[in-house]
Amino acid sequence: MISITISNATLILGSHAIFRDLNWEIQHDQRIGLIGPNGAGKSSLLKLIVGEHEPEKGGTVIRAKGVTVGCLPQHPEFEPSRTAISLALEGNPRVAEVEAELHRVESKLADPEVYGDSKKLERALDEQHKLLEEFESLGGANYESRAREILRGLGLLESDFEKPVRALSGGQKKLIGLARLLLAHPSVLLLDEPDNHLDMPGKAFLEKLINDYEGAVVIISHDRYILDAAASHIAEIEDGKITTFAGNYTEYIVDKEERLARQEELFRVQQREIGRLETAIKRFAMWAKVYDNEKMAIKARSMQKRLDKMDKIEKPVTERRKMDLELNGWRGSNQVLEFEGVVKEFLPHPPPSPAGRGSRVLHNINFLIRHGERVGLIGANGAGKSVLLRLILGKEIPTSGEIKIGPSVKVGYYAQEHETLDFDQTVLDAVRLGGNMSEGRAVSFLTRYLFTYRQATQRVGSLSGGERSRLQLALLVLSGANFLLLDEPTNNLDIASAEVLENALNDFNGTVLVISHDRYFLDRTVNRIFELKDSRIAEYAGGYSDYTEAIERKKGKES
Repeated sequence: MISITISNATLILGSHAIFRDLNWEIQHDQRIGLIGPNGAGKSSLLKLIVGEHEPEKGGTVIRAKGVTVGCLPQHPEFEPSRTAISLALEGNPRVAEVEAELHRVESKLADPEVYGDSKKLERALDEQHKLLEEFESLGGANYESRAREILRGLGLLESDFEKPVRALSGGQKKLIGLARLLLAHPSVLLLDEPDNHLDMPGKAFLEKLINDYEGAVVIISHDRYILDAAASHIAEIEDGKITTFAGNYTEYIVDKEERLARQEELFRVQQREIGRLETAIKRFAMWAKVYDNEKMAIKARSMQKRLDKMDKIEKPVTERRKMDLELNGWRGSNQVLEFEGVVKEFLPHPPPSPAGRGSRVLHNINFLIRHGERVGLIGANGAGKSVLLRLILGKEIPTSGEIKIGPSVKVGYYAQEHETLDFDQTVLDAVRLGGNMSEGRAVSFLTRYLFTYRQATQRVGSLSGGERSRLQLALLVLSGANFLLLDEPTNNLDIASAEVLENALNDFNGTVLVISHDRYFLDRTVNRIFELKDSRIAEYAGGYSDYTEAIERKKGKES
C-alpha cells in the first residue's frame, strides 16, 4: 500500500532549482535511508512532504486516506522554559484528551441525575467503555513510563528530565523531539539526521525502534552502520533526481555499481548506433542532392525521424568531484602518548571539606600509543572522552598521574563543535594564516576542499556544519601534525567525504586517536579500541566489529 506519492515535483528556492519533475513513492512498511551529498535537497524533500515547501505548478504530494506524517527536523526548537519530560509527554496529545474525557465521564457517573436514569447511565457507561478502549490502545496507563523509557534509551540522563530546555544542548533537544514523534506514532516517520549526537547505545536503541516501527520510516543519515542495520530501501538524491534501490546501504553500493556499469555499456552501444545513423543520414542526404533522388531524400528523413524518436541514454557520471584530502604526517617519536596512573576529578562548587572528594571522571588510566597506531576511543556520552582529549592538549591538568607526549610529536586537533575555528574570520584568511600563503595559493588550496571563491570570502560563522568540517580538515593538513586527535570527525560530513577521510587516514604517516560513535568509520580506520566506562579504560584489538565480538564472548563466559 502506498502511503505518500510525489508526482512531477519541482522545487525552486530563491534562484536555485533543488530538483525538477521528481517522482517518488513511500510504501506503508518501508524503512528508507535517504542519502545524497550535502546540499542535494534531502531536508528540502522532507519539508515538501510535510507542506513547509510547495512544489511548483503541476507537481503534487498526495497522502493516502488516513495517513499521518511526523517529521523530526535537524534542529528542533521548543519553548525554553519547558522541561524535557513535559515536552515528551505532549508527543501524543490525544492521550491527555482521552484522560480528560474519562475524568469528565467519571464525574458524570457520580451525578444522581445520571446514575438514577437507566438510559443516561447506559450512554455514560458506553462512552466510558469506548474511551477506556482508546486509552488502552494509546498505551495510556503506561504512557509516562514509555516516555521515560524512550528518553533514557536514546541517551538522555534521568537528571536532565526536569531541566528547562534552555539548559540542554542541541543534541538533547533532538532526543526530546524524537521521543515526542515516537510517542505520537504517525503513519509515516520522517527523521532528519536523528543519530547525530547519539552515543552507541543510543544508536542501537534507535535502530531497534526503526526496525520495530509499525509504519513507514524515512531517515536521512550519514551513518552507514544504521543504514545497513535498519534500512530496507535506499533512496539517493543526486543531480536533482531520485533513484530507489532495494536493500540496505551495502547492497545499494553493489547494486549502484552494477547499474552504472550496465548504463555505461548501453550508452556506448547507443552512441555507436547514433553515430552510424548520423553518418548514413548525411550520406543519403548528399546522394539525394547530387543525384536529385527523392527515394534517397525519403530514406534520409526516415532515418532522422528514427533518430529523433530514440530514447537517449544519459552518460552515467561514474566519477564525481570529491574533497582532495592528503594527511602527510611524518615519523617522529616511537612512543607517541603514554598515560601513567592518571586520575581526573572535578571539585564541586562550593568545594567540599578537606576530607571530601570531587567527581571522579578518570581513575588510574594507563596506556601507551605507539607510532602508526589508529586508536578509537568509545564510551557513552558523559563518560569522559572529551576530558581525556583536553588532558592530552593541556587544557586540563590531571589530579594525579603523568601524561607523556613523545619529544618529536606534533599534535593536530579536530574539535567536534569546531571551537578551534575563529567564526569572525573569513575562510580565506583562516587558510592564509594557517598555511602562511598568498591569497591565490589559498584560493587554489580551498578548491581541493570543495570551496568556491564566493564561499572562501564568507565568514566562518556563516558556513554549514559540513563546510566547517571540511575547513577544519584543511587546517589540520596545514598544521603538519603527526599525531591527530579527532573528536567526532564524521559528524557533519556526507558519506562521500567520510570515505575520503577514511582513505586519507589509512595513508597517513602518523598516529591517530579518534573519538567516534560512527561504527562503520571505526571498522574502516582503527586497529585498537579503548572503551571508557566507569572512569576506567579497557583495551580491545581490532575495529568496532572485533570489539563487539569480544564483548559478546565475555558475556557468554559470564552467563
